[in-house]
Amino acid sequence: MSEKLSELDRTRLRWRARRGLLENDLIITAFLDKYEHELTDEDVASLSEFFLLDDNSMLDLLLGRTELKDGADKNMQRLLEMMRSIQP
Repeated sequence: MSEKLSELDRTRLRWRARRGLLENDLIITAFLDKYEHELTDEDVASLSEFFLLDDNSMLDLLLGRTELKDGADKNMQRLLEMMRSIQP
């Protein structure tokens, strides 16, 4: 099992999670508030890939307007479902 994130890792993750669209910020911040202490290195790697998306594509995924492409990282799918379940 992967180690849990250090305080510095958590700070860096929150910094990378900052978005230009308020809606994305609200959902991601609520997700991190609830789950950041449970995230593993694998989760952070998946989230880092997710954070490379442009804001509109990310919002479409978070709101369920679109889905991840076939063959997408199963861990990312799990995290996306967790983010979708968050009520900011």
